[in-house]
Order: sequence, then structure tokens, then C-alpha cells
Amino acid sequence: MQGRVISKVKTVLLSILLSILLVVLYLIIGASVPYIFQPQVSEETKETFNPDDCYGQEECSERAMIIEENGDALTERLRFIDNATESIILSTFEFHDDTTGRQVISALMEAAGRGVHVQILVDGASFMRDMEHKPCFHALVSTENVEIKVYNQINLLTPWTGMSRMHDKYLLVDGRSYILGGRNTFDFFLGTQDSHKNYDRDVLVVGDGAADTSAARLKDYFDDIWNQKECRLWTISDGKKNNADTAAARNELKSVYDKNKADNPQWYEQVDYTDKTVSAKRISIFTNPTGLYSKEPVVFYELSELMKNARKDVVIHTPYIICNNFMYDSLTQVCDNVENVTLMTNSVINNGNPFGAADLLRYKDRVLGTGLKLLEFEGEYSYHGKSIAIDNDISVIGSFNMDMKSAYQDTEMMVVIHSEELNSQLRANMQRYEADAHEGVLQPNTYREMFSDDMSALSKFQRIAVWLVDPLFRFLF
Repeated sequence: MQGRVISKVKTVLLSILLSILLVVLYLIIGASVPYIFQPQVSEETKETFNPDDCYGQEECSERAMIIEENGDALTERLRFIDNATESIILSTFEFHDDTTGRQVISALMEAAGRGVHVQILVDGASFMRDMEHKPCFHALVSTENVEIKVYNQINLLTPWTGMSRMHDKYLLVDGRSYILGGRNTFDFFLGTQDSHKNYDRDVLVVGDGAADTSAARLKDYFDDIWNQKECRLWTISDGKKNNADTAAARNELKSVYDKNKADNPQWYEQVDYTDKTVSAKRISIFTNPTGLYSKEPVVFYELSELMKNARKDVVIHTPYIICNNFMYDSLTQVCDNVENVTLMTNSVINNGNPFGAADLLRYKDRVLGTGLKLLEFEGEYSYHGKSIAIDNDISVIGSFNMDMKSAYQDTEMMVVIHSEELNSQLRANMQRYEADAHEGVLQPNTYREMFSDDMSALSKFQRIAVWLVDPLFRFLF
């Protein structure tokens, strides 16, 4: 009798384990299969893109400045929001209700309260993890004049949609001025609080809102993605709008705004950006397709063609580099065409993305084989900036990483600015980080020991998982 009971228990446990295994396989296969094969660049893209179009002859109506420090990044966002008179558009990959997240939320709610139309677009992964069940965001979404849409909301029943993410990060105010770059909306990227952070970079652009400006093109891009079927309006029930937690969050956020304005009035003052910004001859915006599944690598192609057009030198900064053959070949062509091409990325030890760390360890010979001069950053914190300096007059700043995920899966944006003054600023900022980088060479044995011994953020199990997952699914990360 006892033996039959034990046998039945074993059978049930085996069935449960088998079911779990089948579900895991379903999720893995479903999530990966749509992205195994990456599209080629279309003839239409090749015919319509001309690098010379990124250069201008005379000063345009827009001016720009670089935002290098996280504290300044928060200040300028709060100032933009507080001085908006008509509309605010915030597109962000991640949005948290931490210290700086609440400061941004409180400013958005105050702007909506004075009649400004606020539209917020967030990625579905962050929404599910960081927003959906948080009272602060319930207070925000239930505020009059605020609309929040979610791009590609996570659905475990359809894992084949899950790896397409909205990676854009920008704040557009009154249709004429914007901040765009690599920063998400939470403490790692904004503010001066004494906690972990990432190094990153934005560009701030101000203009007159004319129809031919980059701000107008950014607004058109936002409208296109806002209105597509992958973006769903977030609404909450009357019970959530009016419950005690949401009411408490509203009161707290009002206190946050009032305290911020009392303690830091300079954050909210109107500023004449003429003295802070520099002139530009042309400002262009590169964007990926915005639908789901494998995308044509438009941004990567346009960046590659722009770099090939350089007269003398190119400097690329990227948090990690994970390429397929097409991307390696394109970078080789850049190096063949241009005298000096440097790429700085985080070292294996300093990389915040374990898959990026493992890929550099495994494929560094492919990176060096392109002809790139490789610099590996070893600063206090991980480097998250995505920028390119071309010669002495082209600056590129945005959200695009030099990896297959940015090239083929995600929405991505890069601003291209023709300005010698801005290029000088960008290069000075880049060189600050390069001073804490060493030249990358092939040292596989030493590197393997370093990765094994010093990658303290990863457990032994996580390191094994990375080593197993990266060679099989590197196109996903």
C-alpha cells in the first residue's frame, strides 16, 4: 500500500516537472524563433539614405547642448516639464517610483493640473514590473489630462511577441524642445542621490517648432507609434482610482513637488537656453521600424554609412557590442574607409549586462578583427552612453547599442547633429571616460580568470547560465 502511494506521488511529481519543462520550452522557443533570422537592408533604405543629408550649409533654427551629469539630467527634465504650456510627451523604456521617478511623476501631475496635455509612452516589460501595481502610477494615470500607453504589453500566452521592446527615451515639450538620449526614468540615471548609478548622456535641443525641425519630426514619429496597434491605453478601475493607497500617493506626490520647488527653486525657473546651447547646421533623427518581430536594421545601416563617410576619424561609445556577421562586416568597411576608428565599451568586469560581458569575452577576436581600436572602460560605475563622434563636426547621441537587439528587435533613436561646437563638447566628455579605459587586446586566459573570480554581481549559477545562453541566444540580448 505504502509503495503504491509513493509510486503515485513520484508519478505526480514527474508530471508536474514535465509540465513545467514543457512550459519553459514553449516560452523559450516562442520567444526566440521569430528573431533567429535577421532581415537584410532593403533597397529602398539604401536608395533613400544619403549621408550628405546630415550636413548643412547654414545655421538651422534649432540649438543643442549635451547633458552629461545625472544631476543635470534630472534638473533639465523637471525644468522642461514645469515650464510646458501646451503639451508634454515622455517616452521611456523604464519608469520607476523611486526618488527621482517620484519627482518626475509629481512634476507631470502638476503640469496636467494646470491644463497641459501629458502623454506618456512606456515599454510593456517595465510597465508590468515597475508600474502596473504601484499607487504612484495609479495616481498619475488617474489625473485629468494624463494619458499613458503601453507598448507591447507582456503576454505569456504569446511569447513570440515578447522580445520586441520600445527602447526610445525622450521628453518632448510643446512640440519644439526635447531631451533625448540613453537615460531611463529612475535613480540609476537621474539625480545626485548617494546610490548606485550608470554613466550616461543626453542631448537637449531647443527650437521654434517650425515644420521642418527635428522636433517636428520627433513629434511625427511619436504620433505614429502612439497610434499603432501595439500601443494600448492604460486605464484603471474606479476602485483603484479612489482607494486609500492611491489617495495617499497623490498627497505624497504633491508634497514631493512642493518640497522640491521650495528646496530647489532654480530647477523650475525659466531659462534662456541661447547662452547654454550651441548652434547647429543640421539636426537629423535616425529611427528603426516600430512594429514587432525582426526589424530591418535601419539605424545600424544609416550609422554605418554615416561613419564610412568620415574624412578622418570616428569614435564610438557603446555599453556593449554583440554583432552578427553583417554588423562585423559593416564595421570592417568603416575601418577600411576611415583612417582612425575607435570603439569604447565596458570591460568584461565593468559591464552591467552579463550577456554583453560574456560576448566580449567570447568574441573579442571578431571585434578586433574589424580593425577597430578597442578601449575597455574600467570606471567606478558601468557606462551606459551611446554616442558617436565623427571628424570635428558630427555628433550622434541616442538609445542605440551596438548589438543585435538594438539593430533588429527594438525601437531605437539616434540624433545626428552637424555642429563643430557640439562635437568639441562631446569629444571632451568622451575623453573623460577614455582616460579610465585600457586598450583591448586578446588575453583569453587572464580574462577567463577575471570573469570567473571578479564578476561578483553574478552567482555561480548565473555565470553558468550566461555561458550556456549567450552562444545559443546572443541575438536576443
